[in-house]
Amino acid sequence: MRIVRLDDKTREEVLGNLLSRNRTDYSQYEKSVRDIVENVRNNGDKALFGYTEQFDHVKMTEDTAIVTDGEISEAYTEVSKDLLDVIRKALKNIRSYHEKQKRTSWFDSQETGILLGQKIAPLERVGVYVPGGKAVYPSSVLMNIVPAKTAGVKEVVMVTPPGSNGKVNPNTLVAAHEAGADVIYKVGGAQAIAALAYGTETIPRVDKIVGPGNIFVALAKKSVYGQVGIDSIAGPSEIVVLADETANPHYVAADLLSQAEHDEMASAIMVTTSMELAEATSKEIDEYLKNLSRAEIIRKSLDSHGYILVVDSLQEGIDTVDAIAPEHLEIVTENPFDAMTRVHNAGAIFLGQYSSEPLGDYFAGPNHILPTGGTARFFSPLSVDDFVKKSSIVYYSEEALRTVHKDIETFAKAEQLTAHANSIAVRFENT
Repeated sequence: MRIVRLDDKTREEVLGNLLSRNRTDYSQYEKSVRDIVENVRNNGDKALFGYTEQFDHVKMTEDTAIVTDGEISEAYTEVSKDLLDVIRKALKNIRSYHEKQKRTSWFDSQETGILLGQKIAPLERVGVYVPGGKAVYPSSVLMNIVPAKTAGVKEVVMVTPPGSNGKVNPNTLVAAHEAGADVIYKVGGAQAIAALAYGTETIPRVDKIVGPGNIFVALAKKSVYGQVGIDSIAGPSEIVVLADETANPHYVAADLLSQAEHDEMASAIMVTTSMELAEATSKEIDEYLKNLSRAEIIRKSLDSHGYILVVDSLQEGIDTVDAIAPEHLEIVTENPFDAMTRVHNAGAIFLGQYSSEPLGDYFAGPNHILPTGGTARFFSPLSVDDFVKKSSIVYYSEEALRTVHKDIETFAKAEQLTAHANSIAVRFENT
């Protein structure tokens, strides 16, 4: 793995390379996606099931599109007891964490006759997209559904493409049922996103769509944004490990590779104050690659987007982390809690040598759906807040408004909005 002594020039080159991962031109796919979305919008189930047959090679009807109780029961017989036990343990942790994110409505009543507040209410119906095919991630099913149900969403509608046998992967089905999905449909791709956004004869329209997917799913979500809410347009996965001479290179190398194996566009970076640690970690990576099943993917990822960056001080390392704004950040330093307080931009932060990133992917409780591509500068992990809406509450008594009505009229007239001013003035025109 390449080792770079960081200076002004190399910092610009490295950051430019990382940000370029999200500048791919997908315009070649956009028209196809728009056509699919519009077709489903205009023709409902006919278009939806037509695309399912075309792309997934499964003939679907209104009766067979929905996952039945019998199919869910069958899935439980196909999932190992060990996995089911782990799913339930993880669910307990995930629910407990997200319960702490819940907020309540509030009201502030003043003696002057003014009442102000904020009403918080859950969304009515949310759509969760779950990839199918070779990508089977029951952990992501939990991470999308649990915060929605914790927020109080009345109906969680899940869509996922069927396998060649017309069924949904049993691990996915069991995870969805355990997490509380209300209904599951066997459709996927851009056509499923369109169905969730506009509704069809079979699939109800939702208020928001969340969940990962391929480029067609991502572009479809982008296309329907505004018609419905969406979580984000996720980019390639990434990890930064901030380490000093106290870190264990054997552990650090393993953690870097855990993200590099996602795909060739994934990014794995170590930022360290120790050249000795940098060299030792690079050697450990070479040893690991001799035995890992996805070594070819990892090598491509590391060759394109992997770095070991050597800095002169911990503060320079922290500044580098903030510039990258990584999806995942591990801090493996002598005092990781102190370093954590000085980091501003990161999706999830893992502290110490026994808090490796996969702990967050599967089990600890915080959501693993995180901002990527530097968007941790202004985005946050998926949370309960993503599944609620807020309304402002305003009440003024006659006397309270009387004391300020001229101020409001003055403001409105300054903006040449005389009807605004009049709306206030008419209430006191005879006084």
